[in-house]
Amino acid sequence: MSLRFLLDSNVLSEPPRRTPNAHVMQRLRAHVGEIAIATVVWHEMVYGMFRLPESPKRAQLTDYLYRTVRMTVAILDYNEDAAHWHAAERARLEALGKSTSFADGQIAAIAHVHGLTLVTRNLADFASFEGLQMETWHEIPA
Repeated sequence: MSLRFLLDSNVLSEPPRRTPNAHVMQRLRAHVGEIAIATVVWHEMVYGMFRLPESPKRAQLTDYLYRTVRMTVAILDYNEDAAHWHAAERARLEALGKSTSFADGQIAAIAHVHGLTLVTRNLADFASFEGLQMETWHEIPA
């Protein structure tokens, strides 16, 4: 299988929740081997883990990140091509009077340069980026 989807943090963080979203879990199972995350998303998840006090919740998240995610999901770098695309998009958006989160721009750039569909709960956070394919797995498709 080849990669098709780049997951945002709000999708990757669904499985360890006490009550994970059933639609997200179904899609994750259906697309094993086709999903990746950005190094930015890995950072966000590991940072969240380190912020937790030593507890069963932290141990569960650590186990999920290092035994499940790290071993089964491709982690894609913010490389020169992504930086170029991101810089061009930031300049274009600033000229239109729009600003976006730098981290969201990095995630969008990684998805774009790899030709992947960005899967996020927050479509509005990425809506201004040109040429970015997106979908949400938190809802039942119409």
